[in-house]
Amino acid sequence: MRATVIYGERDIRLEEVSDPILSTGGDAIVRVVAACVCGSDLWPYRGIHPTEEPKRIGHEFVGIVEEIGADVSRVKVGDFVIAPFYDCDNTCINCQNGTSTSCLNGGWWGSDDQLGGFADGAQGEKVRVPHADGSLVATPTLPTDAQVPGLLALADVMGTGHHAAVSAGVTAGSTVVVVGDGAVGLCAIIAAKRLGASRIVAMSRHPERQIVAREFGATEIVEERGEAGVARIRELFDGIGADCVLECVGTKESMEQAIASARPGGMVGYVGVPTGGPIEVSPLFGRNVGLNGGVASVRGYVEELLPEVLSGAINPGRVFDLQLPLAEVAEAYAAMDERRAIKVMLLP
Repeated sequence: MRATVIYGERDIRLEEVSDPILSTGGDAIVRVVAACVCGSDLWPYRGIHPTEEPKRIGHEFVGIVEEIGADVSRVKVGDFVIAPFYDCDNTCINCQNGTSTSCLNGGWWGSDDQLGGFADGAQGEKVRVPHADGSLVATPTLPTDAQVPGLLALADVMGTGHHAAVSAGVTAGSTVVVVGDGAVGLCAIIAAKRLGASRIVAMSRHPERQIVAREFGATEIVEERGEAGVARIRELFDGIGADCVLECVGTKESMEQAIASARPGGMVGYVGVPTGGPIEVSPLFGRNVGLNGGVASVRGYVEELLPEVLSGAINPGRVFDLQLPLAEVAEAYAAMDERRAIKVMLLP
């Protein structure tokens, strides 16, 4: 089969690799219907996270179950399934505590699993899923083509945006600022709206992303950054800042922006993969601003969000503004890197 391999900085290749095989009884083989490129994939692509040796890449996919192991009971051959951006058994103590990203038996796509097999990267034609009953969520029926982008968003960006809003404590009447206008930040706007936020400010400098932000529920747009951005946010919210700030970028500058934009006693929910330097505690301490978040355990959110995607109540698939065949995966990375696309969907 064909699958994407990263060799190093800006070196993405589609290669022939071995077909996945069942090996442990609890696994499944899924034929990928759609995958995508994630903002976090850009860190190794740009060389910020060095690639020591060629490896498979991609961690978001939906597809059709083609084979199951003898011990699999929750999914069946022919099911359309959503896979979170990691593998988990959904039964260990960490999974039960809501942190399935720390599953004691889980792992990551594109790497060896703890069971002696290999969990394929998502940017390929097929994926072996080590814990089929834990990781995979089947849709009630086969979706339409129009529903696929929204379902793919549940593999990562919609659940991650939701995690930012939940971590920040967004509730009915909350005032919210979203730092970051990538796919996760835009989905965080959806999440804030569905949780009842009264006002949602999107910090965005890009007109095409501002349009999506408005569609998703942003009530205001702030283009300024740094001290000017903080001043503008405080001007909008009684001179003190917002109740909840959702940090969806992961740089030192974006985190500082988020912390300074929260009101005294406010909360920052962060999901941006950290790539910058250390964060000073004193700005949090001095203003009683809370900081909560981390890697999003999206597997725990899929069942909650799935009915709203299927009904059309929310449309996170709107973030996919470019579709390319898997054969053009290198162009998909370039489009994301050069901000010519918000998020690229790959069709094998």
